[in-house]
Amino acid sequence: MFKPNIYGIAPGCDFPAVLVHGLLDRYRDKPPEELARVQLVVNTERMKRRVVSLFAAQGAILCPKIGLVTDLAFGAAAGIEKAVSPLRRRLELTQLIAQLLDQQPDLAARDALYDLADSLATLMDEMHGEGVEPCRISSLDVSDQSGHWARSLEFIGIVDRYFDNTTEPLDKEARQRLVIEALISSWQDNPPKNPIILAGSTGSRGATHKLMRAIAELPNGAVVLPGFDFDMPAEVWSGLDDALTAEDHPQYRFHHLLQSFEVTSDSVSQWSLTPAPSPERNALISLALRPAPVTDQWMSEGKHLPSLASACENVTLVEASSSREEAGAIALRLREAVDKGQKAALITPDRVLTRQVTAALSQWKIEPDDSAGTPLALSAPGRFLRHISALMGQKLTSEALLTLLKHPLTNTGSGQRGAHLKLTRELELKLRRFGPPHPHADDLQLWASTLKGDENASLWAEWIIGCLFELSSVGTRSLSEQLDFHLAIAERLANGPAPQHQSQLWLKKAGESAHQTVETLKSEAGYGGDFAPRDYVDLFRSVLDKEVVRDPIQPHPNIMIWGTLEARVQGADLVILAGLNEGVWPETPKPDPWLNRKMRADAGLLLPERRIGLSAHDFQQAVCAPEVWITRSIRSSESETVPSRWVNRLVNLLDGLPKTGGKEALDQMRRRGNTYLALFKALETPEKRIESAKRPCPQPPVHARPKKLSVTQIKTLIRDPYAVYARHVLRLKPLDPLRQVASAPLRGTVLHSIFEAVVRDIPLSKLNTASLMAVADKILEAEVPWPAAQRIWRGKLGRLAEWFVATEHDRQSKATPTYFEKRGELRLDRLDFTLSGIADRIDVAPDGRAVIYDYKTTPPTAKVEHLFDKQLLLEATMLERGAFLGVAENSVQRASYIGIGSSPEERDAKLEETSTTDIWAELHTLIESYFAPDQGYTSRRATSVVAHYGDYDHLARFGEWEESDAPNREVVS
Repeated sequence: MFKPNIYGIAPGCDFPAVLVHGLLDRYRDKPPEELARVQLVVNTERMKRRVVSLFAAQGAILCPKIGLVTDLAFGAAAGIEKAVSPLRRRLELTQLIAQLLDQQPDLAARDALYDLADSLATLMDEMHGEGVEPCRISSLDVSDQSGHWARSLEFIGIVDRYFDNTTEPLDKEARQRLVIEALISSWQDNPPKNPIILAGSTGSRGATHKLMRAIAELPNGAVVLPGFDFDMPAEVWSGLDDALTAEDHPQYRFHHLLQSFEVTSDSVSQWSLTPAPSPERNALISLALRPAPVTDQWMSEGKHLPSLASACENVTLVEASSSREEAGAIALRLREAVDKGQKAALITPDRVLTRQVTAALSQWKIEPDDSAGTPLALSAPGRFLRHISALMGQKLTSEALLTLLKHPLTNTGSGQRGAHLKLTRELELKLRRFGPPHPHADDLQLWASTLKGDENASLWAEWIIGCLFELSSVGTRSLSEQLDFHLAIAERLANGPAPQHQSQLWLKKAGESAHQTVETLKSEAGYGGDFAPRDYVDLFRSVLDKEVVRDPIQPHPNIMIWGTLEARVQGADLVILAGLNEGVWPETPKPDPWLNRKMRADAGLLLPERRIGLSAHDFQQAVCAPEVWITRSIRSSESETVPSRWVNRLVNLLDGLPKTGGKEALDQMRRRGNTYLALFKALETPEKRIESAKRPCPQPPVHARPKKLSVTQIKTLIRDPYAVYARHVLRLKPLDPLRQVASAPLRGTVLHSIFEAVVRDIPLSKLNTASLMAVADKILEAEVPWPAAQRIWRGKLGRLAEWFVATEHDRQSKATPTYFEKRGELRLDRLDFTLSGIADRIDVAPDGRAVIYDYKTTPPTAKVEHLFDKQLLLEATMLERGAFLGVAENSVQRASYIGIGSSPEERDAKLEETSTTDIWAELHTLIESYFAPDQGYTSRRATSVVAHYGDYDHLARFGEWEESDAPNREVVS
């Protein structure tokens, strides 16, 4: 029987370097042209570049022909049509899924249209790669499964047409399989005369698996396996037969490959005499990663392991309390590697952790060379394009408008970026102070016309209107039309109102990548059909998410951040394996919306554990490097973490071998890690502790103190004097939030307007629930731009409408509503001070006396009114002294709160207990005390609840002091 040529390179070796070294050794004594006849096939473009660079480093030699598995250069592709782009196939599937959802809307949510197409296309690729026809899946017995899986088969049924090669063009995976089958067929009659070597693949995909077998069986062919475990006994290899239990093992794919070759692990030879960096560690890791059913071998074989001290000598275990501490320790070790001139690589699938490490390294001005780059969707052009697409078919909000105007790519073609930012700031202040939440073209034109000192404001406003105010009217149309309109708006916005040169939208690496991506989408848009605005937004986001921008400014040549894919083809002096927690590395298998685990096994598709097995293989290769760090955090931002299964196995194995030095080796690994954790904590500890701020009580000059306050601000002066100081002495006014929401203050204002309009405009004879709600509908429509809030507030108002109508009849039977929203001012005797206020409603009784009403969603209790909230009592005092314009001086019969909250009530202020004369005297005393030079404005003097945070608490540094602290009086000038 013919024995296939299968070789392996042990874990821990720099695979490309050993591959090249072994090849050069084989051809060292042969004519140079012999090496040039070799066809070397590798599995990734990164591997190809590395191998080419290694051959180039040898000097003047004839190099072998180096190609990719996915780009076979053997001539077998002749006559096989080119594959369609993955994007085209996904767009076609999007249309098919949309048609299916139109017929059966309950199958899936429509906003997941493109994601479903992407997932289904991935399943198609796998079916083509593994040679699984749709009929095999449709014939699966799902009678004992949930209804979900039966519905998923309906979805899968729409891809049948793509497996009939006579009706649809081939996609990439289908073409690759045909090319490989044609190549193998041609080799049956005419085997290649020159050597062919396939290196670096694990054979995890069906088509590649077939090619590896065919090459291995050629007389001049060879397959070189990466990270092959030569330490694992034959009986353990033979126990990897069942994929359902063994596919998560790092060597399972090799076992499956060897089974198809009908050989055993003994048939795999060493490719090179170059030893592994630490053979002792290879043996230790091999034993630690044994399949779960045979971990009892730890007890029998563990005591026979070679020197554990030597195996763990260059291994450091870092168990940090948090991911921040983990990142800090890693950054310190990378900083040390720079000083020592070591080449160091951080390997982790956790992108959050890599960003933390990058941020920590920036303090030493070290920028790592991050192979993953930045997702195009998060780059400046990506964000710019996404912001615009998100407005298609949506009402423009103030927040979205300013987000785009402030974007660094906006108005970069006019040469007037500075003037643009100045006008943007002016517009922001206007929108924050006066709104509206959803600006219209008329609002922008009116603002520009009233802006003084800038003649270009009107032109600038017209440019914005032309760019953004058309987006809300976009409806369903073809993908080509949606994309053309989207890009036209983007370029117009980037160019500016008067473009003088090219904008920065398509410049630099990110801009070039964005332009290439949208051009690709444009070229395939004809296959997309019609798209609603929301569907287009989801599609565009998904397309950008798949692209990456690599544009480091000045990366350090010896500090790298690699993903697990990059780590397979690179080598480093120091390897840091980070984020080794369950769910991170290995990553939890993503749910498959199409087939469950049993259905996949029955259909002959790959199991979810395949990814875990490949990750385990990556770990086994990397952990056997010359010097290794293994790091994890004990807690994440949310909860305690679980160590990665591989770390758990290694720790448990060493901990169970105290007699052969395992426990001591583990302690040394942890001790080395703790040294760096301690260094990081020392680095984080400030040299000098900054004293906490004290509770402020500023004493400004008397002439700078406020000379006028409203009746509502008197409550603030009593409860939080510092807020009055900040607002009226320092003249600091809090900006309203940019994202205006349906807040409680706005609801109170709207209810005031409704009840004022009802009482003022509806005669008592026609006042009923229906007439009240009719007025409410008009005001809600005009003042509340959020449909959901309109409905919720209308529902709440409807529950108290009947109560208000009934009590209003009673109120108007006792007094006639006469004045609404009346402003008033009253000077205090002997003091240079004015009290102002607005009375919601003043009724006049038959005896001529006045009745004051104030609408409150939550009226104050009698105790709160007596101590703090004296608004209604002060208004009664002002009325009796003729303070309200157009309202005659009059005595007050009654002052009452009309509670319009969830529990409506009418409650009188206690005028009989506290007369207006007493209130006036108390006010004099209060104001006079604050005109005394030694009286300070204490922060949070008597807040209603400790959890309440005022607008100026951050200025007062509240949190560094407590309300029980004594005020720190300080004279300010």
